[in-house]
Amino acid sequence: MKRITIEDVAKKAGVSKGTVSAVINAKDSVKPETRDQILEIMRALNFRPKGVARNLKNGGQEKSIGIIIKDLNYPFYTSIATGAKEYADSKGYSVIVTNSEDNHEYEEKLTHLFSAKDIKGTIIAPTLEGTAEIEHLFKLKRINYPFVLLEDVKGIQANVVAIDNLKAIKKAVKYLINSGHTKIVHFAGPPHSSHTLERIEGFRHAFSESTLVFNKEMIVPIGSHYEESFNKTKEYFKNKRKEDYPTAIVCFNDQQALAVMTALKELSIRVPADISIIGNDDIYYARIYPVPLTTIRAPQHQIGKKAAEILIRNIESATLLPTERVVLETEFIIRESSRVLND
Repeated sequence: MKRITIEDVAKKAGVSKGTVSAVINAKDSVKPETRDQILEIMRALNFRPKGVARNLKNGGQEKSIGIIIKDLNYPFYTSIATGAKEYADSKGYSVIVTNSEDNHEYEEKLTHLFSAKDIKGTIIAPTLEGTAEIEHLFKLKRINYPFVLLEDVKGIQANVVAIDNLKAIKKAVKYLINSGHTKIVHFAGPPHSSHTLERIEGFRHAFSESTLVFNKEMIVPIGSHYEESFNKTKEYFKNKRKEDYPTAIVCFNDQQALAVMTALKELSIRVPADISIIGNDDIYYARIYPVPLTTIRAPQHQIGKKAAEILIRNIESATLLPTERVVLETEFIIRESSRVLND
């Protein structure tokens, strides 16, 4: 199978190789109508610039994919990377795992580096900052660089592998309501993450299907990183009377849940005697927390395998494939951090 070259694109578009190169590098020297025509031809021919050119089978070159995760210290992402590596190994691909440190600029630099250095495609856990540009993802789309996102990004039509956050949180809240809890709050995650918004929506849905009334004070944004969550938990309880405490907290993820439990211990608030805690992800050490954590188990290994499968299928396809959005199911795991009130 002949690899499409920059010469092929230039010939088809009736322009010079320099003009095609200017479009690839997002320079302003090309008229918009010419740029659009060239991008359309690139898509039609499934052209990828030399730095992201697809190796042919048995071509004798090293094949590799990249994974950009937010936090190397959080087992949720390392489990996803392990699943991706397992599938990539079976297809003869090496895996390069990098950490954006939940920093948009780092993520942008890493995507540019990967696409320029012949890493064939990338799995990305996107960092969203509200006002942050997502132009780097558009650039990847423009040059047909294969990538798979681990959550939806508004405005980008891309391959996505995720879990049903709305359904998962809804199930957890309904469990609490059925257990007699009436004062439930949700400690939400980063404000611009689609995961945060979906989990808030799931929380709301659970109340809409019960006799309890939802109000916006039930949503408390405290972030997802340990230090931030720990400090904001202490701040939340500092001026509350004991009779105004919630009886249950549904956390954004297990890392946040550990920070919340640690802060509550410092405040002499007992889990679950005073407040039940529910996490999200079921990272491998959730069961050995100071109080084993009731949580929502995400199929982390499967997420990684599926993302790698979609990515490599796109890398090896001779034609541009339609985007895929795969939503995986979760499992609700009951441990000692939650209790039933209506026994």
